[in-house]
Formats: sequence, structure tokens, C-alpha cells
Amino acid sequence: MAATGPSLFVASPLVTSTAGNSGRNRCLSSFRAMAVSADQKSSPATVATRSTENGRWLEEKNRKGRKEEEELTSNSYSNPQEITDEKGKTLREYFQECQDLMIQSKAGPPRWFTPLECGSHAPDSPLLLFLPGIDGMGLGLFKHHHKLGKIFEIWCLHIPVTDKTSFTDLVKLVERTVRSEYKRSPDRPIYIVGESLGACIALDVAARNPDVDLVLILANPATSFSRSQLQSLIPVLQVMPDQLSLYLPYMLNLASGDPLRMAFENVAKGLMPHQIVGELTKDLIAMSSYLSVLADMLPRETLLWKLQMLKSASSSANSHLHAVKNQALLLCSGKDQLFPSEEEAQRLYRMLPKCEKRVFEESGHFFFLEDGFDLVTAIKGASFYRHGKYLDYVSDYIPPTPYEFKKIYESNRWVLAVTSPVMLSTLEDGKVVRGLAGIPSEGPVLYVGYHMLLGFELAPLVLQFLMERNILLRGIAHPMMFTRAKEGRMLDLGSFDTYRLMGAVPVSGSNFYKLLSSKSHALLYPGGVREALHRKGEEYKLFWPEQSEFVRMASRFGAKIVPFGVVGEDDVGELVFDYNDQMQIPSLRTFIKELTEEVVQLRIDASGEVSNQDVYLPGVVPKLPGRFYYYFGKPIETKERKEELRNRERAHEVYLHVKTEVEKCIAYLKEKREEDPYRNLMTRLVYQATHGFKAQVPTFEL
Repeated sequence: MAATGPSLFVASPLVTSTAGNSGRNRCLSSFRAMAVSADQKSSPATVATRSTENGRWLEEKNRKGRKEEEELTSNSYSNPQEITDEKGKTLREYFQECQDLMIQSKAGPPRWFTPLECGSHAPDSPLLLFLPGIDGMGLGLFKHHHKLGKIFEIWCLHIPVTDKTSFTDLVKLVERTVRSEYKRSPDRPIYIVGESLGACIALDVAARNPDVDLVLILANPATSFSRSQLQSLIPVLQVMPDQLSLYLPYMLNLASGDPLRMAFENVAKGLMPHQIVGELTKDLIAMSSYLSVLADMLPRETLLWKLQMLKSASSSANSHLHAVKNQALLLCSGKDQLFPSEEEAQRLYRMLPKCEKRVFEESGHFFFLEDGFDLVTAIKGASFYRHGKYLDYVSDYIPPTPYEFKKIYESNRWVLAVTSPVMLSTLEDGKVVRGLAGIPSEGPVLYVGYHMLLGFELAPLVLQFLMERNILLRGIAHPMMFTRAKEGRMLDLGSFDTYRLMGAVPVSGSNFYKLLSSKSHALLYPGGVREALHRKGEEYKLFWPEQSEFVRMASRFGAKIVPFGVVGEDDVGELVFDYNDQMQIPSLRTFIKELTEEVVQLRIDASGEVSNQDVYLPGVVPKLPGRFYYYFGKPIETKERKEELRNRERAHEVYLHVKTEVEKCIAYLKEKREEDPYRNLMTRLVYQATHGFKAQVPTFEL
């Protein structure tokens, strides 16, 4: 049947309902014919034919889509200011979708559906099951369908308004689906995104199926129902007249956000005042116009039933938490007015062994409907996206979209503005030029250089490579950005989501191998933590291991090695309270020891200063910012020397040569920056005031 209108859906291959139900027939009248009853048994031939046809169609569609996307996005990062915002669906469209879905499925048991806009995923994409909150619509991911549909096969659970299926039966329904899909694809993970009530269902299903590879994404779980304001509504609803049911939506605060916060979001988008007023007016009118829709979604009798279900769901999920061993991502709101979500996330975080949490301080309970939240970005940033049983940081990685890059760029814009980075590279003939023209286009390429204090140089470096050359640098990073040896005082892992989103991988031999074998542009700092957390007087000093760590691997794949130096940390701040100072104070010495014990230890067998991997927080006094300077030396070829560099001694000679080149790059920059008339921030501001703030500020003569 041809689909007409934005609110039609493709039913999944599994619809849990009875074959003769008239409500089901009405609901499925606008669904494709591939929907079948769970009570019906398809023949193996039919299933095989349908799967083959769907697979071929999806493969061809994705092949064309990838080709078009490569053509369209070849230069999409070059000017972040011109990248348009992603236009998500509006609150009005959400209400209209809910209204249409209620008309189509007024009665009948719960069932799965797949939104039409989610049909562009690759054949090997993992399955994502969305379990709704107390509204039961299954449209909670309404704003995310398009992006999620590119990387997941999506099934959403719809619970009709009048349905009275118990919590236990909902758990069994989801469990049957999980077992069926696990049997069909045992090596493919199954993602369950559960919102409030749905999170309780997800936890119970995970506890009952420890053998299934489930990845749980829990949004404001209702496991805290006993401590929520909703519990006090039950006795009120029991005595409330039906005439007042129209005001229940207001009681539940179902709006996606208050007008003041939406105004700030619109200001952030750069809208003019009259546009802000217009957008707010439209949303407020939408909320007013669809008040009856909200009342239909949760009439008094239904709301009372679902609140009582929440009570039993919370009790059941909490009693089974000890059995949940699955990978889980907790998403909680800082301004949830329905549940104490932030407090509850911390409790669950301590109880679930494979759990990470992310807090969205300015979000309300229904943050999936808020403009500022992106579920795909949250999943990617937490490194939760994988195709198989184990995460592969190279093959499972999805590069940032242009809009994701724009947001990262904007969050680091002040760094670029105050440091005005100067980047120099070396052409094949040895000529030094401003810009990155001397950087090899084809991988594999290994960039080896000096790590400034606290990695100050990283943001300008990675952003500029993507903007100027459309090259994504895959940083080889310390495991502290990905995991913890134990919990304690270290920064939350969420603090490093941007690094993971931009392609950072934990340092290991296997990840290094995969990066080079996939012809990536890899960024390596042999000095590691010791270099990035150096002491007073040690700026621009290399702390490299005595033995070669990367040359033989690079030569195995014929990778070009690009040595580089960077200077400028002493122009933005002065290190006044270093490791040696802090170790003299007993309380701080204990603090450093505790921090170090929380992270995975590296180079425990190394000798010299590089083996000192203690983690501490340097005390830095800011200065009036100077300038960052980067110099990339001439690429060192290894392709024609594969056999030669298998020899450890020859490889070590190249290793020492690379180290010497990095030191020369640093020395060159330290000398030449003295000739830069625009090294000081004030002179740069004067230049930009007269030439325009988008003008490139000159530097020393090359």
C-alpha cells in the first residue's frame, strides 16, 4: 500500500496481536503488507525470500546513499559557520503523529512498528527496540528517527491507550522478541532504549536473559517511583471527577520544556527576536491546540492504571537489579520534575557493574523531545555503538556529522580565537609553507609529536585538519578516557565524550594495527602522560621510551611518519604548582596516589622518567594569551623499507631520527616565534579590528 502523509509507519516483521482483532486491522491499514501476526507462522521459504529481497534492496540503497554522501560531504567541514543546523521535527508534528497513531490503533494489544524514515540502515546494523514511557505511544524517539535509522534497525513498541496489558506480560512480550531476534542473529547485539516505564521493562528483560547480548540505554528510569511525586497522584486520581481529566497533561508536565528555556535555545540558534516570538507562539499554540490529544493519550482511568503499573514495575526492576550484568548507559535529566532521576542514576551506576551515566543538567523528564538532545551523538560519544559482541574502536567508529562537528567547533571557538594557531607543513621538495598542504592525503599516515601540558594543542590540531584537509586524526589516547580501574575522584568518563566522538582510541597494539591497516591518519604521542603532565622547567622536553614503539608497525603497512613539534603552552599559562610541589604535601600525595590507582597503568616495565605515570592536576596561572605554533616536518617514507625495518636496530635508528626531527621542529618554532609581530593577543585583535575578524592573522616570514 502506498504511504501518504508523514505519520505512516512500516510494521516490523513481528506484530504481537491476534489475527482476527478488528482494532489491529484498522491500525495496520496504513502499514505495509510485511506485517504479520505473532500467532501466524510464516513458511521458511517466505521468510527467506523476504529477507533476501529486503537485504538486496537495503544493500543497493545504502551503496547509492554512501556514494552520494561521499560526494556531498567531501568539503562539509571546511567552514563550520556555514553548516546549517539539523532541522528536527517540531512539537506540533509530534502531537499530530500521536493523534494519527491513536486514530489508527484505538484498541488492540501492544505491537511493534518501524517508522518509514528509519528504513535506510545497512543490512548488518544492530537492532534497536524502543520501549516507551507511561504514554505508551512509542513515538518518544520521534525527533531521532532519521539519524537512528541510518545506523540501527528500529522497532518501536506501541501500547494502545485502552490496553490493560500488565507489566509482567509486557516483559514477556519484549522477551519473546528478544529471544526470537537473538536466535536469528546471535552475533548481533540488541539495543533496548527504555524511557521511564520502558527502562524498568528493559532491566527485567535483561535480568531474565543473561545469555543474550543486550545493550541497555535507560532514560530517566522509573525505578525511583517510590521517591517520585507521581506516587502521590494515585490517591488523587482515585477520587478525581472525569470532568477534570483534561488538566492531567498539565499535572504531568508533558510539555518538552518551559517557554523561557525554549527562548534561550532559539537565541542560541541565532534567531532574530521576531523569529523567537514566532517560534514560541507556534509551540504554545500547538500545546494548547493539542491539549485534547494529550488528554486522550492519558485519560484518568488509563493514567491511574499506568501509575499503578509503574509502582509494580519499579518494585520488580529493583528486585532484579542484582542479576543485570549487561552493558548499560544511563541518561538522566538534571531538571526532571517527575522522578529524582539524577539521584537515581547515581544509585544505579553503583549497582550495575557495566554501567556508564550521562547527566543533562538543563533537561526535563522528556528530553528525547528536546531540541538540544541528540541520542545518536550520546551513543557515539559514550562508545556504545558496535556491530558485534565486542566493540571495535576502528571498524565500529562513525565519524562526526557536519552538525556534530559544528557543535564541537563552537565549544572550542574561544581556544582558536585566543591562540590563533599557526600551522606549517613541509612539501616534498623540502619547502616549508603555511597551512597543511604538505600533509599526505592518502593513508596510512602516523603523526608523531610533542604533547603540550594537559594536551592544550589537541583541539586546534584536530579541528584544523578536518577543516583544511578533510582529514580525521584518530588520536591514540590513554585508557583513562575510556575506562577506569576503579571508581574514585577521577573526572567522569563523560568528560571525554568529545574525544571519542572525534575518533580517539585507547592505546594498544591491536588498535594501532587496526588503524594502520585501515589506512587511517593516526596521532601518536610517545611521551604520553609523563609529557602531558610534565614539571616546571620541562616544557618542550621529550619523554620518549628508550626503545622503539611504533616504527616496525608503521613500516609493516608502509605508513608515512610525519614528525611534528608544537609550542605555545608557556605563552598561555605558567606552571606554578607541579608534581614535585604537590608530593611534598601529605594530603595531596595521597590524592595523587588515589588518582593514579583509578586509571589503567601503562609502561610498568619501562625504565627512566617515562615510567612515572602518576596522574596529578597541575596548578597553572593563566597569562595574556600568546599564540600556538605547529610545524609538521617532511614525511618519512617506510613503504620501500619494509624488509629493512624488520630489523630492530634499523627500526631503532629511524625511531631516533623521528625523535630528532621532532626536537628540530620545536627548536625552529621557538626561534621563529620571536620574529612574529602578532604573537601577542593585543596586536592580533588590532589587526582583526582593521581587517575583519575572519581575516587570517599574518605571522613570521618563512
